[in-house]
Amino acid sequence: MPNGHVIRGARVGSAPPRLPERHQPVPCRSVSYWCRNGHRTDIRIVADVTAPTVWDCPRCGLPAGPDAQDPPGRTRAEPYKTHLAYVKERRTDAEGEAILAEALAALRNRRGGG
Repeated sequence: MPNGHVIRGARVGSAPPRLPERHQPVPCRSVSYWCRNGHRTDIRIVADVTAPTVWDCPRCGLPAGPDAQDPPGRTRAEPYKTHLAYVKERRTDAEGEAILAEALAALRNRRGGG
């Protein structure tokens, strides 16, 4: 008598059969990348696609390049920018003063300060 832990009609490793005429495997090639710490990363890409020049190392996170003798250096992280820093990149000081004066005038009019 079977125990209650078996699913009826199933077996380990059962899967629907693959039909080989439905697809052809794409030709691939292997590309190796090295980081500054000496880690080697092999990726497989489609044969007719150009490989990226830089790949992130999955072990240490540093950028890796295809040349083992001269891997790319550490990328400099951009500092956090505030909203005001982005606004100052788009506007001059004179434009900012004009916008501020316009906003203050509108606020005074709403409050009845004229």
